[in-house]
Amino acid sequence: MENVAELVRNLGIQARKAARGLAALKPETKNKALRGIAEALVARSEDIKRANAIDLEAGKNKGLSSAMLDRLMLDDKRIKSMAQAVEQVALLEDPVGEIYDMKVRPNGLRVGRMRMPIGVIGIIYESRPNVTVDAGALCIKSGNSVILRGGSEAIHTNKVLAEIMERAAHESGLPENSVQLIPTTDRSAVEAMLTLNDCIDLIIPRGGKSLIELVVKTSTIPVIKHYDGNCHVFVDESADLDMAEKIIINAKCQRPGVCNAMESLLVHKKIAADFLPRIGEELRKRNVEIRGDTETLKHISWAVPATREDFQTEYLDLILSVAVVGDVGEAIEWINTYGSHHTDAIVTRDHANAMRFLNEVDSACVFVNCSTRFSDGGEFGMGCEIGISTDKLHARGPMGLRELTTSKFIVFGDGQVRG
Repeated sequence: MENVAELVRNLGIQARKAARGLAALKPETKNKALRGIAEALVARSEDIKRANAIDLEAGKNKGLSSAMLDRLMLDDKRIKSMAQAVEQVALLEDPVGEIYDMKVRPNGLRVGRMRMPIGVIGIIYESRPNVTVDAGALCIKSGNSVILRGGSEAIHTNKVLAEIMERAAHESGLPENSVQLIPTTDRSAVEAMLTLNDCIDLIIPRGGKSLIELVVKTSTIPVIKHYDGNCHVFVDESADLDMAEKIIINAKCQRPGVCNAMESLLVHKKIAADFLPRIGEELRKRNVEIRGDTETLKHISWAVPATREDFQTEYLDLILSVAVVGDVGEAIEWINTYGSHHTDAIVTRDHANAMRFLNEVDSACVFVNCSTRFSDGGEFGMGCEIGISTDKLHARGPMGLRELTTSKFIVFGDGQVRG
C-alpha cells in the first residue's frame, strides 16, 4: 500500500473536488442518490452480513464486551433500519440554498443569509458501522463530501458499506468520491487526517473519551466533540413511580452500550425508602450492578459502595450509579457537576420543578417524563444523526442536516455605492 499520509492526502484532494460538485446539485439529484443507496443496502444485505460476521468473530477473539459486540452487530433488522433512515433523510427538506434573515437597509440594500454546505467533513468513529451510512447520507443531503475513518473492529463491514454507498451515489449522478472510507487500520491515518487543513473543513469524532481527547489534542482542523454519555434520570418526590420504573428500566436496560443509555440514577430523599428497594429489585432481575452512595446502601442491601469516579463514569454496560438527593436543586447541581452534558431527564408531576430542571441543567438534551434513549436524531425527526454534540459551538445535541451547513451573507442591490 502507498504511504499512509499520501493515501489520506489523495482522499482529501478527491473529496475537495467532489464537494464542489455536490454543493451545486439540485435536491432531487441528491434524493435520487439517497433512495438508490437505501435500495442497494437492502439488496446487498447478505454481503454486509458476511463482512460483519468476520468483524464479530475477530471482536469475540479480542475479548470485546457484549455491549461493544452489540454495537458492532448488523442483522437484517438493523440493515433495514439503516436503509429506512437513509430514505427518511431523502424526505427531509433540503437546507442548502435556504435564504433567511432578509432585511432592507435604509439605502435600499437587501441583506440576508444563505445556507450552504461546510465542504469536506471528516468522521472518525469506533465500533458502530451504522455511522458509516448515517454520516454518508447526511453529508450527501447537506451537500458535503465525507471522509470516513472507522475503527479497526468494523473494518470489513465499513468497507462494504462505503463501497455500496459510493457506487449507488455515483450511479445516481453524484460526483465520484462523494463518500470515501480510509481503507486502512493504520493509526497514522488518523494523524494524517487531522492535519489535512487544506482539504478537510471539519472533524467530527464519535467514540470513547480517549478517542475524543486524542482528536482534540492532535487536530489542526475545527472539531465538534461528542464526549461521554453519562446520562442521568432524577426521580422527584412527586413522580409517578410506575412511570419512573418504566423509564429507568428502558433507559438503562434496553441497550446499555449506547451513549444515550442512563448511567446514573438520582432519587429524592422523601421517596427513597419506598422507591429504591422496588427499583433495585427490578434492576437486579435484569442483572444490573448497582453502585450506590451511603443512603442508597441503606435501602438496597446488595448494592456496592460507589466512589466519586463511579458517578462520573459512562459504563456502557449493565452497571448503574445511584444517589439520594435532597431536592431538585441538589439534583441539578449533581448533574452539572458529575454529568457529561449529554442527556438528562426528570420524572415529576410538579410543573415548576420540571421547568427549573429544563432551565438549569446544562446539557445538550434535557427531558421531562421520558427515557434518555430518545436522545437521537431519528427520534427527533432528523432522519438520522451524524453525532450528538456536547459542545456549544456551532452545534449542540443531535446533529442533522442543518448542523452540517454554514451560511454566507448575501446582498441584493440596485446600483448603490458607499459614500
